Amino acid sequence: MSIIEVQVPQLSESVAEGTLASWKKKIGEAVARDEILIDIETDKVVLEVPSPGAGVLVEIVKGDGETVVSGELIARIDTEAKAGAAAPAAEAPKAAAPAAKAAPAAAAAAPAGTASPSARKILDEKGIAAADVAGSGRGGRVTKEDAVAAAPKAGPASAPAAPTINIAAPSTGVALGDRTEQRVPMTRLRARIAERLLQSQATNAILTTFNEVNMGPMMALRKQYGEKFEKAHGVRLGFMGFFVKAACAALQKFPVLNASVDGNDIIYHGYIDIGIAVGSPRGLVVPIIRNADQLSIAEIEKKIAEFGAKAKDGKLSIEELTGGTFSISNGGIFGSMMSTPIINPPQSAILGIHATKDRAMVENGQVVVRPMNYLAMSYDHRIIDGREAVLGLVTMKEALEDPSRLLLGV
Repeated sequence: MSIIEVQVPQLSESVAEGTLASWKKKIGEAVARDEILIDIETDKVVLEVPSPGAGVLVEIVKGDGETVVSGELIARIDTEAKAGAAAPAAEAPKAAAPAAKAAPAAAAAAPAGTASPSARKILDEKGIAAADVAGSGRGGRVTKEDAVAAAPKAGPASAPAAPTINIAAPSTGVALGDRTEQRVPMTRLRARIAERLLQSQATNAILTTFNEVNMGPMMALRKQYGEKFEKAHGVRLGFMGFFVKAACAALQKFPVLNASVDGNDIIYHGYIDIGIAVGSPRGLVVPIIRNADQLSIAEIEKKIAEFGAKAKDGKLSIEELTGGTFSISNGGIFGSMMSTPIINPPQSAILGIHATKDRAMVENGQVVVRPMNYLAMSYDHRIIDGREAVLGLVTMKEALEDPSRLLLGV
């Protein structure tokens, strides 16, 4: 018998702890080397824990939903055992215990209705109570696989009872006829987002300035060269590449927009790292485009496409989410017409982009229809005066309305 331990991988210095999701393997099942055993959700990313060797999972030390820290033991694998066989390493302590203590150990099984977070979500969508599902996890816990396979029980011929919500503690459900409520704990990422937003509101003197942009020239350029661009670079020509380059132009002209506050000091960054707000199944994340001012529009578009795919699959690394000197949030893809974005600390400014709509505009005394987009830039008024903020946004506007300037660097 040869036992190897499965430990929590080293977390980033900025991440103190994580939460275990649902185990992908059960005790007694065979595992291959580097096979993913479980995911660990932190307040930034989801980390996969691979098996350190091939063998049989003989003990799960930490169950679904438990909090863990770097290096903590969460499971043991026997490299010489056969699948389905009893695990001596796991059973030996129990065998040595008196029979009188066996009953309390059995009583430690999970109470009926206990489900992992992922299983709970699936059951809620199906309208099935966790107590009605036979759990195959540790101590009878309902796993994600159990929830997927579960089917609603056939009800009696009489009228159905009022809907109820069964969510494992600390979640609670209340059913009052058709007026239902449910209490669900925040995920680590959502709690971190909430914390940072409150921090931003409490520590920054946030002010927002607005401007409007005629998107016609950019749309014409995209229409003319979009197909050739995609063939040449293997990525679609979107608008975000232009917005990033326009932001870089403004940050280079007004460096305070790219600065941050540290106590009574202002830190002027000699580089431009732009965060792009991206929606993911876990919530809003902001991956960073490093040295954005040194990249071409094609390179920026490739980075954005890569971040979008990683966010969808939960594959963004902590390094890709750390840092940033300026952020861009595009609410326009969801139909937003106007907003006041919140600064992402310790940054001092953020650009908000909105939906492009045809508007009646007056040009040279004539009313014409133009595709207009409203821009909003929130900034920290402690270090950024209105002059720099307004002129910075005007610089972005001028660059976007004449995109050839971005390509020529003028």
